[in-house]
Amino acid sequence: MVMCVLLGCASAWANTALAADGACPPVTPSPGQFGPFDYNDPDNKGHNLQIVEQYHFSPAVQMLSHGDSGSIGGDLDYVLRAFPNHPRALNSMANLALKEKTDRPNGAHFTVGCYFERAFAFAPSDALIHMVYANYLYQKHKDNAALEQDAQAEKLDPENANILYNEGLLYFNLKDYDKSLAYAQKAYAAGFPLPGLRKKLEKIGKWSPVN
Repeated sequence: MVMCVLLGCASAWANTALAADGACPPVTPSPGQFGPFDYNDPDNKGHNLQIVEQYHFSPAVQMLSHGDSGSIGGDLDYVLRAFPNHPRALNSMANLALKEKTDRPNGAHFTVGCYFERAFAFAPSDALIHMVYANYLYQKHKDNAALEQDAQAEKLDPENANILYNEGLLYFNLKDYDKSLAYAQKAYAAGFPLPGLRKKLEKIGKWSPVN
């Protein structure tokens, strides 16, 4: 399997049929599969992650410019089979779906929703993947579902400044400025460095520092 990665083949599952409509198989090890590995496990962030990203998740793949070993979707599918809760790969797969205006991008074995379902089941304590999914759902105009995912992310990691900031930004975009302010204040108190949300609130006269 490592040899397949080193040779830059598009996917060790190239002969695997695409999932049937509505089917979302769980993450399970299978013969010849590289992984699955938990992205958040420090033991996996050495050789295993480096080799997968080197051959299947270059900056070009992440930014959806071109694939490393085939289609962009195929490379992202490989990464997400090896590391189901890889947050940047999940975000890129979501962005590719939006770009291609489809739930299952070219080269992907599953729908975007399925990749996230697999990630949630594989890493149930991983808050960041809920935040990434919330961003995708918001762009799909599924506001209530996006809020539910942000709430789950906050529940799992209530002090995470990135999660608090993104939740504040979502509420701002939904024009719920009181909640946006509350989350902005919590995010900045937790150390979030960028002033974007504060400036948005200042521009409409809604910003006030924490007393």
